[in-house]
Amino acid sequence: MELWWVVLVIGSAIALCRLLLMLIPPVVPAMDVDASDVLDDGSQTTGEGYIYIPRKGKGAQAERVQCYEPATMKYLGFFPALTPDEVREHVKQAREAQKVWGKSSFKQRRQLLRIFLKYIIQHQELICEISARDTGKTIVDASMGEIMTTCEKITWLLEEGERWLKPEHRSSGRSMLHKSARVEFHPLGVIGAIVPWNYPFHNIFNPMLAAVFSGNAIVIKVSEHASWSGCFYFRIIQAGLLAAGAPSDLVHVITGFGETGEALVSSVDKVIFVGSTAVGKMVMENASKTLTPVTLELGGKDAFIVCDDVDVPHVAQIAVRAALQSSGQNCAGAERFYVHQDVYDSFKAQVIKIVKSVRVGPPLEGRYDMGAVCLQEHADKLQSLVNDALEKGAEIAVRGKLFFGSLGDDVVGQFYPPTVILNVNHSMRLMQEEIFGPIIAIMKFSSDEEAIMLANDTNYGLGCAVFSGSQRRARSIASRIYCGFAVINDFASSYMCQSLPFGGVKNSGFGRFAGVEGLRACCLIKAVVEDRWWPYIKTKIPKPLQYPVAENAFEVQESLVEALYGLSIWDRLRGLVNVIKLLSEPNIPDETRKAQ
Repeated sequence: MELWWVVLVIGSAIALCRLLLMLIPPVVPAMDVDASDVLDDGSQTTGEGYIYIPRKGKGAQAERVQCYEPATMKYLGFFPALTPDEVREHVKQAREAQKVWGKSSFKQRRQLLRIFLKYIIQHQELICEISARDTGKTIVDASMGEIMTTCEKITWLLEEGERWLKPEHRSSGRSMLHKSARVEFHPLGVIGAIVPWNYPFHNIFNPMLAAVFSGNAIVIKVSEHASWSGCFYFRIIQAGLLAAGAPSDLVHVITGFGETGEALVSSVDKVIFVGSTAVGKMVMENASKTLTPVTLELGGKDAFIVCDDVDVPHVAQIAVRAALQSSGQNCAGAERFYVHQDVYDSFKAQVIKIVKSVRVGPPLEGRYDMGAVCLQEHADKLQSLVNDALEKGAEIAVRGKLFFGSLGDDVVGQFYPPTVILNVNHSMRLMQEEIFGPIIAIMKFSSDEEAIMLANDTNYGLGCAVFSGSQRRARSIASRIYCGFAVINDFASSYMCQSLPFGGVKNSGFGRFAGVEGLRACCLIKAVVEDRWWPYIKTKIPKPLQYPVAENAFEVQESLVEALYGLSIWDRLRGLVNVIKLLSEPNIPDETRKAQ
């Protein structure tokens, strides 16, 4: 009884100490990042003038990347379009830095992540404002899509990252009982990432965090449509590396066009590409020349299924945000809305009511729900998709209001009103091509089987969302939709679970980032086998199987297979007896027996 008392006291003391340690905040160095030249104080009016008129067509790809605010067309500056030789030099520098960083401890890697996390939390408004200026999204959407997702990824890596990169022991099987088997995860070297414009902060930090935590260096080619913000975010990374005592060349951010990206693909040890299906195919083709492994996260055409037993007002709110978030700049946008015929009218009425209240305008000039469209001429593409649908029998139910404030006529084309379209079908381009814009296309269905059929009738397969008052019913529907992730009674929340892999199938790409799978995808996965009880038990080849093999060698091998893998215990015992019997026979080589 006294022993139990001692154990209880010691256990309680340990638990109390751990609790007290949790209450003590970790010592995290601060870092300073100069942001004086990126604040909107009217100073960015030199070089090309106040309003920037981008060149169109193939001639637009010049020796430098021009940057401007989509919402106002204010000129922000320019960055070089790197040549292939310059790209290879960046990769070379990163490779040298990785040789040092690859030997770093997980303790040092966690400290680097804490430094980043501390800065992000303390400078949320700055980060969101820069993202809003460069992409046209609102700062609220920037906070949701840039800050929260990045903080969640850092937190998951801090809590679980080391666990999933430690050697993992596996069973050695029946024939190798005397061996121990494990999987080791080693850095690949230099990861190359080509990222899009829609979430400029998170799209840089997402692959960077996984790469450096797994011991790699990384070179990130940012989109030509978000180079201004990307290069500022690189300052944050550089300051963090300095504060953590990490090699300064461990992370590179490069700018340019297609030629720059092609050079990166052919120079690194692994490519992570996030972007369109068309460009993804070109990346894969270029990577095949050097057999460089790739992860492709491409376009999406996610289905949003609403069954007849839902809380309609609640689901309608989620539906509108799923379609309109960041002016269609969400990484997993719902683009096809399938609503059960019994709730179609009420759902339609709720969606129309919400969209009527949506305000669209310059993201930094008031509390707007939506901002500008980042890509030039994308509003024209959206309108062509709508026109095609209208010609084939669809109708526009409502369009949101645009509030341009002090903006001139030159920038009106960068905005597209949130639009609800009814009477759509799969013959329309709107339901087949990726929209990437604030359009809600609603289609009826009459049964769960029809909803599943409609959802799978696409070349894409990124994700889906299924809403039903019965979770069992929603799970059943979601399990039959061919895609990379599914969310039950919510939308896109799977990405906030950073323990989960993210990616799609079909034209939405392959491979995964995020989660255990994404973290280990940055590693050389090495299988290791060694003697379990070395040097007392070693691998020994039975005499009949030693060269020159005996006449009964195949009989020995045949009986050994039966002894190890027979379907019943009696089969295995019979095989074992035969093995012992055959091994006891004289070891006469087959050639010797024939000569006799």
